[in-house]
Amino acid sequence: MRSILILGAGRSASSLIRYLIRNAGDQQWRITVADKDPSHASMLVAEGPAVATGFALDATDGAARSALIAKHDLVISMLPAFMHMDVLKDCLALKKHVITPSYVPDALWPMDADFKAAGLTVLNEMGLDPGIDHMSAMRILDRIRAEGGRMEAFESYCGGLVAPESDDNPWGYKFSWNPRNVILAGQGGAAKYIRDGETKYIPYHKLFKQTVRVAVEGFGEFDGYANRDSLKYRSHYGLDEIPTLLRGTLRKAGYCEAWDAFVQLGCTEDGFSMELPAKADWSEYLDAFLPHCQECGTRGNLASYLGLDERGAVMQKLDWLGLFDKNNPIGVSGRSPAATLQHLLEQKWKLGAQDKDMVVMWHRFRYAVEGQHQTIHASLGVIGEDTMHTAMARTVGLPIAMACKLLLNGTITDRGVLLPLKPVIYEPILDELETFGVRFTEEEVEA
Repeated sequence: MRSILILGAGRSASSLIRYLIRNAGDQQWRITVADKDPSHASMLVAEGPAVATGFALDATDGAARSALIAKHDLVISMLPAFMHMDVLKDCLALKKHVITPSYVPDALWPMDADFKAAGLTVLNEMGLDPGIDHMSAMRILDRIRAEGGRMEAFESYCGGLVAPESDDNPWGYKFSWNPRNVILAGQGGAAKYIRDGETKYIPYHKLFKQTVRVAVEGFGEFDGYANRDSLKYRSHYGLDEIPTLLRGTLRKAGYCEAWDAFVQLGCTEDGFSMELPAKADWSEYLDAFLPHCQECGTRGNLASYLGLDERGAVMQKLDWLGLFDKNNPIGVSGRSPAATLQHLLEQKWKLGAQDKDMVVMWHRFRYAVEGQHQTIHASLGVIGEDTMHTAMARTVGLPIAMACKLLLNGTITDRGVLLPLKPVIYEPILDELETFGVRFTEEEVEA
């Protein structure tokens, strides 16, 4: 028996756990799901009590965490990204392979040689975005290069959204993954990309103003905004000389303009606590960010301050959230502006019992072969099953589970800090994902 430990059983873990349980017999796996909520962990392993166990663990307890890691052959960390380094250090000390869906922490790259020396694999960015985006892009990029093509532009966008049949609010959005990450999206440095040979930087306060319209066949039109540092992937993708490279995030058309109102006000700030009592209403929350005006109502003051049409779509979205309702108490106190806003949005943007989510991904490849310019659009759309086995859980969890199988069965032999960029990883995983309905459609368009 090979033993697998999953640390964290949050929103994206359900499909991962189900896949491991359903393949445990053939693969001779024993699975432990450790979470701070033991009842939640037990619920997720209920389908396979003979091969899977739910376990209570406070992952910040270093001694308990390392003791549990020591009992397993491979660790899958589904914990918040800031907790990965502690897990990775444990795995190095205890000589365990590890897989995460998160971006490689800067502090991890210097440990690459140590993991190689220990004969260990640390496979990162193995979820949806990052993850499926890398693998699907590399499959097409490698094919273009094999045909003698020279890449001129690569753009990639991904969004976790609400399915059209469950889209019943003017924002066109409901939470299918960590709400805090949605509220803080784009923070932590300027977005960076290259366009026609010119490096571009978008500071956070301008991020949601500089959007592009992305049309995805069969799924509609979306706003796309730049995501983090696109340029760090030039060397990973073998595109050091490419003049245009951009990775971005998708939201329903109109979302970004409205979200920018929160950014401009300061409602997404997370570095200080607000001195508002829980009984204060949401208009008082907004007033805290607006210029003082005794004779102005909150709604008019906000529209004037941000230069918004009081009858326009942005104000309608803010109205729908109940932000100007004097009888709508905040209900929390002592939190940051971002955490206070999150409290409201978790209520308003919650997936209903019958709701389904949606994942959309879109790539554009422009290249030249023997002087002829060609363009390929590749798109992916996935609809969730229900509120547990969401499209987000499927597209994040299944690639991790499949990589687990490849690693434990010896298909992945590279050691050290890895991304899923080689055919030995992406080919079998993309092929198997198609059997689960996670399939890209390619279209050749005029360059």
